[in-house]
Amino acid sequence: MELKIPELGDNVAVATVVGVLVKEGDQVAPGQPLLELETDKAVMEVPAEAGGVVKRVLVKVGDEVRPGQPFLELAEAPEAAQVAQSAPAPEARPEPTPQAEGPKAPQAPSERRLIPAAPSVRRLARELGVDLREIRGTGLAGRITAEDVRRAAGQAPAPAPEALPPAPRLPDFSRWGPVRAEPMSGVRKATLRAMAQAWAQVPMVTHFDEADITDLEALRKAYAKKAEERGFRLTLTAFLLKALALTLKAFPKFNASIDVERQEVIYKDYIHIGVAVDTPHGLLVPVIRDVDKKGILALAQELQEISERARERKLAPEEMQGGTFSLSNLGGIGGTGFTPIVNWPEVAILGVSRSQMKPVWDPGKEAFLPRLYLPYSLTYDHRLIDGAEAARFCRHLAGLLEDPVGLALA
Repeated sequence: MELKIPELGDNVAVATVVGVLVKEGDQVAPGQPLLELETDKAVMEVPAEAGGVVKRVLVKVGDEVRPGQPFLELAEAPEAAQVAQSAPAPEARPEPTPQAEGPKAPQAPSERRLIPAAPSVRRLARELGVDLREIRGTGLAGRITAEDVRRAAGQAPAPAPEALPPAPRLPDFSRWGPVRAEPMSGVRKATLRAMAQAWAQVPMVTHFDEADITDLEALRKAYAKKAEERGFRLTLTAFLLKALALTLKAFPKFNASIDVERQEVIYKDYIHIGVAVDTPHGLLVPVIRDVDKKGILALAQELQEISERARERKLAPEEMQGGTFSLSNLGGIGGTGFTPIVNWPEVAILGVSRSQMKPVWDPGKEAFLPRLYLPYSLTYDHRLIDGAEAARFCRHLAGLLEDPVGLALA
């Protein structure tokens, strides 16, 4: 039996083999993962369609493969062959009487395709009576979303086509010296598309501010050892997540999305914050859900766990979906400020730079005192958010960061 690469979703014509999980001579069971393929920001497993013994592996790590391409030859398991030989021959049946020839019903194609859908989406499909095999997903790496299911059931309009202008052709750089070309990874290709789409569709403005985190840093250091004893690091990002969740509750417009087709603003009654993680494979943005319902220590632990999975490429596609706001913290690397790009369909993102000590005048003591300040920048969609609202958002955030005890008790 020859196994072939399944369909990977609309607009996904090629994938990269990042893991071969079996070798020649291995016995496999139906549903057992055989390959790991990288498509966009996710690594997907290709399961065995049947059981048997691996006769020949036709691909290797690093190969680019396409749907329908053979990747493995599977032989019948020895015990299955023995059972087949020992089974009694089927009883002979008389040939059917020939009938007048008429139109033959077309055979249904034996389409081999993964159905990339989360359990909640599968449940929704059952409730609406929708066959997931008939749907091509529009989510990350061809994932089937709840909106795709509702659309198939006639409960949602078809998405408007998103056309970007073609990129200009590059000159021949080899005319001026030696060059080398390296193919983009799946993560980088996805970043290219997402950033181009966001830049083309969202009119962005960036507001800069800073917060005095002297007391917050002292509190963080006081509890850092206790966190380490529990197996995780208590980072500034955990405090930022909590402060952002409270600020988003006070300013719900920053947690919304714009439906241009219906001319509506979609307000979300949940707070899921995507945190940009720098990995060897590119920038990934796993989403921490229900941030407003979690304490700072719980957020710190979850942040460390999800960041480690991102660096090891063990994130499921749904773990990078559903964000309502994004946070990019470059403070650990350096810099005094930057302008992050809004992660569409969100309407705002916060960029954080390295904190720095500043002399601040204290009128009561009539002296300059050293205070630790955190610079940050808020990029927002100017179609929905005005400059004054962005300034008030940043001041509210600063007030929370400057009252760490109140933040911890919130």
